[in-house]
Amino acid sequence: METGELILTKVVAVNGSPRMGKSNTTKILTPFLEGMKDAGASVELFYAKRLNIKPCTGEFYCWNKNPGQCHIDDDMQPLYPKLASADILVLATPVYVPLPGEMQNFLNRLVPLIDPVLKKQNGRTRARFRTNVKISRIALVSSSGWWEMGNFGTVVRIVEEFAKDADVEFAGALLRPHSSYMAENKEKAEKIFEAAKQAGNRLVKEGRMPKRFLKIIGQPLISEEKALTE
Repeated sequence: METGELILTKVVAVNGSPRMGKSNTTKILTPFLEGMKDAGASVELFYAKRLNIKPCTGEFYCWNKNPGQCHIDDDMQPLYPKLASADILVLATPVYVPLPGEMQNFLNRLVPLIDPVLKKQNGRTRARFRTNVKISRIALVSSSGWWEMGNFGTVVRIVEEFAKDADVEFAGALLRPHSSYMAENKEKAEKIFEAAKQAGNRLVKEGRMPKRFLKIIGQPLISEEKALTE
């Protein structure tokens, strides 16, 4: 590599919202990815609903018989090399019970990217990404219709646990509760979108997202009492 050559950060984002571009999740994800692009990253976005991703059959051919190769012939096959070459993986999803089905299928089908070299870390069995997988950070973008931040608990844990199982950094989460109220408070919504953009920019440039931006994204837009009575 020549001196001064720019190393481009590659980002792959998967939006699991069934409402795709019309979702509240997308409203947060879009400026987040724009901030990444402004920082010089190359970004590819995929909608899980548009992909034909079959459920994992749980036979672990990708670990035992054909290491790193999934035997299911569907839209994950062209996606695997894109994921392997990415530096940052962004997972975007609304809170369902706990995830939309398409998103859960996608997560389950990431197993071929993981090397089954198991080790104990803090009392838990963990694995790691295969050596050909460049992903070093995983970020979460999520929206919820309910008022409290605690409603994100399970979704955050799922992504945190996956990052630990892949032995990479969980870069943090952009969480937007009672997300439908963004449409009713445009002034605060603009601040939320700007904070999401800045979070994406900083993640690419500095490898981290300042907590002040994440706090702005999750700020209350309405009182809990009002949310429960409407």
